[in-house]
Amino acid sequence: MNKAKRLAALALALTLAAGAFSGCWNKDDSSSSSGSGSASGGSGKVYFLNFKPEVDGVWQTIAKEYTQKTGVQVKVTTAASGTYEEQLKSEMAKKEAPTIFQVNGPVGYASWADWCADISGSELAGHLREGVGVLGDGEKIYGIPYTVEGYGIIVNTAIMDRYFALEGAKAKSLEEINGFEKLKEVVEDMQAKKAELGIDGVFASTSLLSGEDWRWQTHLANVALAPEFDELGADMTDAKTAPEISFKYSENFKNLFDLYLDNSTIDAKLSGSKTVNDSMAEFALGKCAMVQNGNWGYSQIAGVDGNVVKESDVTFLPLYMGLPGEEDQGLAIGTENFLCVNAQASAEDQKASLDFLNWLFTSDEGRAYVKGELGFIAPFDTFTAEDAPADPLGRAVVEWQNRDGVKNTPWDFTIFPSQTFKDNFGSALLRYAQGSLTWDDLIGSVVADWKTEKANIA
Repeated sequence: MNKAKRLAALALALTLAAGAFSGCWNKDDSSSSSGSGSASGGSGKVYFLNFKPEVDGVWQTIAKEYTQKTGVQVKVTTAASGTYEEQLKSEMAKKEAPTIFQVNGPVGYASWADWCADISGSELAGHLREGVGVLGDGEKIYGIPYTVEGYGIIVNTAIMDRYFALEGAKAKSLEEINGFEKLKEVVEDMQAKKAELGIDGVFASTSLLSGEDWRWQTHLANVALAPEFDELGADMTDAKTAPEISFKYSENFKNLFDLYLDNSTIDAKLSGSKTVNDSMAEFALGKCAMVQNGNWGYSQIAGVDGNVVKESDVTFLPLYMGLPGEEDQGLAIGTENFLCVNAQASAEDQKASLDFLNWLFTSDEGRAYVKGELGFIAPFDTFTAEDAPADPLGRAVVEWQNRDGVKNTPWDFTIFPSQTFKDNFGSALLRYAQGSLTWDDLIGSVVADWKTEKANIA
């Protein structure tokens, strides 16, 4: 197994210190920010292209406050779900291009290396915790992670407790669900008793609308592929060195995907019309007991009008699918999103951008947004144990991160060969859900697409 190497290489910040959570510009010219929590106060401006639609409102508030505080213009544009890469290409072609943008690991960096300034000399880079990886080249840093995240099955424990109290329930507590067989047994029994439980289905709708299918073609697939990469002893330091796949554990992927489709709030054939927001709203309104997503999804749950789910009733289960040793399986925890400063922006705008990021992650006002409304598990030494996220899913990630004997799944999807691969995978999953594609044909196409797209990596 080569897990240690992968964790370091792909910047999975699982070794956060115990004190915290037990182009135009030559890359040789590194930028630096001013003092801790400082603002530039100069002529530069900031333009941030945001990746996560669910926290757009928070970013707009942060931008407004920073501008009021410093006089520095901060513009935030948020890409629609599933369109970030496309919008980034469009925005970068404009005269007023983003000064701060995101790339998703080595594959994203390979596409945008010429636009990524060396920020190794910045104050913020100096605050990174030991063991947290970056996108870099030797001593230089071109992309800096800003949050550790985790995903799994989000559970409404109030609905589960109603089920556990029923006569003949297949389990009496959430702790008994520690593998796929027990999960399947409980879910199918709950689905049969959905009227008695007052739900439309156990799982929220499986969103397979184009651009809304990333939970399956990326996140779910990652959990099934990670053990294959381990067994191959794969060098995961770069997308170019990632191995071709056989999808050895595709039947395990199918186990959980079928469980979603067959025990949902909707008929599987309607999945192509559903979005992630639809799924999260169903969960927030108490129409289902479970939904696959990450800790970032709590803001969606809490923000739904008519939300009936109490904060104390939200927690995680791992993505059990029958993999070997899954009794010790944890959440999928890591980072795919790296902040980069546009190397082709003016020197003033680069400095203003680094000052803004430094303020966000080091000042009292900025850190309050980070740990509060944004809910980030920030990998910087400016955050202490008391700065753990306020929301229940963020706290659950930290808890799973520190559980003894648990093997949390690394985020290997950062080396998936291309967005085209993921889009094709999602399209195939929709056709499978609608009954027009067999599982064997689906897997054959996934394996072939991986090989083709990997060969196209520059």
